[in-house]
Amino acid sequence: MNKKLLIVLANYYKEISNELLKSALKNIPKHSRVKIIKVPGVFEIPVIISKNLKKYDAFLALGCVIKGQTPHFEFISQATTNAIMDMSVKHKKPIGNGIITCLNMKQAKARKKKGSEAANAVVSILLQK
Repeated sequence: MNKKLLIVLANYYKEISNELLKSALKNIPKHSRVKIIKVPGVFEIPVIISKNLKKYDAFLALGCVIKGQTPHFEFISQATTNAIMDMSVKHKKPIGNGIITCLNMKQAKARKKKGSEAANAVVSILLQK
């Protein structure tokens, strides 16, 4: 598979994001051309994907949102998920959602390998005819 893949990595929780990236890269075929763009948080992921829709065959959104004391968690999680799904369907391009949403850091650390699942999903869609 010789496809161009853009990974957009939210850096807000660097330790978690780096682990998500490591797990994702293990599941991307070796001949793929991969570019990684880092952004401050998950809310910025959809705009970067949108700006690059014509340049890549597929996308992988990686990051982490941890619930705090305000409803901000719900707004960010829902808006980002909706934007990613809308772009994927509208432009008929796979966008793997490897953004984990957790109640605390302990949960986030336990789910840091979820990047591999998102990468597997994108690769499986790319391989379909």
